[in-house]
Parts: sequence; structure tokens; C-alpha cells
Amino acid sequence: MREVAGSWLSGPTSPGDAPEQSFKGERLGLPRHGEGSLAPLGVRFGALLVDWFLAYGIIGLVVTLGSPGLLGGESLAGVASWAVPLVWGVIGVVCVWLFAQTPGQALFGIGTARIDADERVGVPRALVRVAFIFFLLPPLIQDEDGRGMHDRATGTALIRTR
Repeated sequence: MREVAGSWLSGPTSPGDAPEQSFKGERLGLPRHGEGSLAPLGVRFGALLVDWFLAYGIIGLVVTLGSPGLLGGESLAGVASWAVPLVWGVIGVVCVWLFAQTPGQALFGIGTARIDADERVGVPRALVRVAFIFFLLPPLIQDEDGRGMHDRATGTALIRTR
């Protein structure tokens, strides 16, 4: 499957390199529709927003319920500038490692799966995915299958789970 996934740095293939796909994910051996098919960009973005707002809510609770001395008297906006991305990253790594999906992905019926092996994503790949997603540009640069650079780098794809 490694030769199918290709290097995450490889550019678009020329028409003579591979047969034309009739749908995204066909070359990866994924179905066209339903469970196991590639998740569309809008659904993936919705899941990301849910996870981000969840992290913001957790930090809001900590700041609201915590004593003023707990965070040095910082406001929610001051704490959120550094704590929300940290909590979002922890949620992303731990949930993808343990459950193959974040809470937002579970809500939208998608999950993270390896395409290069029949194994779980694991901590190292989950860390790389979160680091790449944090910078936002890699998920927006997509290949012919609709996978972002973060998925190509880790040999993963966001697929429908229902």
C-alpha cells in the first residue's frame, strides 16, 4: 500500500503515472459511498470546529471555576490564547490514539484510519497529524484523493464511520 499512498511530498501525478479514478479514494481501495469512504472537506471542517469549541469550553470552565490565583489572574481571552490550542491538541492526540476519532469526528460520523496498514493510528502519527493541522495550511493542500498533507505524511485518511 506504500506505493499507492506515495510520499507526502510528491506532487500531483501526471496522467500517465496512474489510471484515472472515477471517484476520490478509489486508488486507495476505499468505497465510493457509505462507511469507509473518504469524508468530504465540509464534514471534516465541521468536526474540527466542534473540537476547537470543546477545547474552548474546557478552558472556560477551568478559568470560571478555578480560583483567581490558579492562572495568575489572567482573563479567559489571555488564557485561551495559549491554552485552547494545547487542550485541542491533547484531545486530538489522545482521542485519535485511543478511539480513532475525536469528539467532533464522532459527532459527524467520521474517523481517522491508516491506509498503509490494518492497525490503529498510534501516538506518533496522531502527534504529527495534530502538529500539521495546527498550522491549518497542510489540511487545505489536498491531493487527488482529497487528503491533506497531514494525512499523506502519516499514511492516514478521514473516512466515514457510518
